[in-house]
Amino acid sequence: MGKITIAIDGYSSTGKSTIAKKLANALNYIYVDTGAMYRAVTLYALNQNYIGENEDIQSLIVDLPKIDLKFIPNQKLGMSEMYLNGENVEREIRAMQVSSFVSKVATIPEVRHKLVEMQQQMGKDKGLVMDGRDIGTVVFPDAELKIYMTASPKARATRRYKELLDRGEIVSYEEVLENVQKRDFIDSTREVSPLRKAEDAIEFDNSDMGLEEQFERIYDLAQRVIVN
Repeated sequence: MGKITIAIDGYSSTGKSTIAKKLANALNYIYVDTGAMYRAVTLYALNQNYIGENEDIQSLIVDLPKIDLKFIPNQKLGMSEMYLNGENVEREIRAMQVSSFVSKVATIPEVRHKLVEMQQQMGKDKGLVMDGRDIGTVVFPDAELKIYMTASPKARATRRYKELLDRGEIVSYEEVLENVQKRDFIDSTREVSPLRKAEDAIEFDNSDMGLEEQFERIYDLAQRVIVN
């Protein structure tokens, strides 16, 4: 078949990005973290005081043409990092403050329209692994392989909590669990491109599944599709 498009969707903190990166490396495919794109727009909105204590969504919409997003490879880390208007914001977009608002920003139709167009352009030549919330349902509904990842809220909150502590952030587990549950609700109930499993997607509940087992199963699926 040659190169294919692989869409990985699912809830926050299910390890989508980790699996997607590993899979892209193994297949020598391009990896696109759409969550980083929404996080970068959220960071911009926070920096401009368009969300938070004061809300000015209309100004964010007006500013969208000013927001330049690029993934630039970091050879030392062996991965691409997110740049917002020429500035490396990879660390800033992973902060808890951004996590608290990213689902809300992702509900804005104009934001989704802008980013979906960018994502579709990135994948026009296939040979790509992309993860997010609406990749298999909206961005690439014709993707040859669709994965839908899920896990219990407690399992995901535990992973996210450890990740934030490792980065030096001071947070409580309860705060992280509440954020995970809130994002689940917003992502699943928003009017535009809600999180849902595509009819032809393969579901992976990785609550009790290790990274290597997940990777081996998904890599095997990808190889079967590519060969056929």
